[in-house]
Amino acid sequence: MPAASAAHEAMRGQLLDAAEQVFYSRGIQAVNMNELRAAAELPLRRIYQLFPSKDDLVVAFLRRRHDRMMAAIAKYGADAQSPRLRVLAIFDYLDEWFREPDFRGCPWMNAYGELGPTNPAVAAEVRHHQRAFRKLVTGIVTEAGFGVDVANAVYLLVEGAVATAAVQHAASPAGEARRGAEMLLASDRPPTRRIGTR
Repeated sequence: MPAASAAHEAMRGQLLDAAEQVFYSRGIQAVNMNELRAAAELPLRRIYQLFPSKDDLVVAFLRRRHDRMMAAIAKYGADAQSPRLRVLAIFDYLDEWFREPDFRGCPWMNAYGELGPTNPAVAAEVRHHQRAFRKLVTGIVTEAGFGVDVANAVYLLVEGAVATAAVQHAASPAGEARRGAEMLLASDRPPTRRIGTR
């Protein structure tokens, strides 16, 4: 990678790190561009070269966080020893996320609550996340051999756990939702084969 491109990507990452920290902890509308400049330690001119508008920066922060979350959930399930445990690994991911000191709930729902009704770009990014996340969760469940109804119910348990954990400022909803998922899987005659076997 040429030096100029590497420097551009480094500054972009630096800015997105700062945007994620301040937007997620304080709210998007509460943070003005001067505060973002101070957090990113970049001049405003450079910030606007990287992202022409605050909306562009919000969408990029949400997309990067989405990609990271999807990869993390896939990683959690990669070492699971059975299809059932791969499903339950989703809740193990949630438990770790909820225990992070800066956990403030779902970044996409937070952004939609602030901007979605009046900001088409942010609303579209939130819908993209929700569709892809639902597809990931329900796909893990159905690929494990469980029915579509169970897959949809597991997805709603996941979403409910995130919302409840944000309000309660507690990690316990992850374990409670996991137990609910265990009951659902047990009622749907879970497969006994190991991942990778026929």
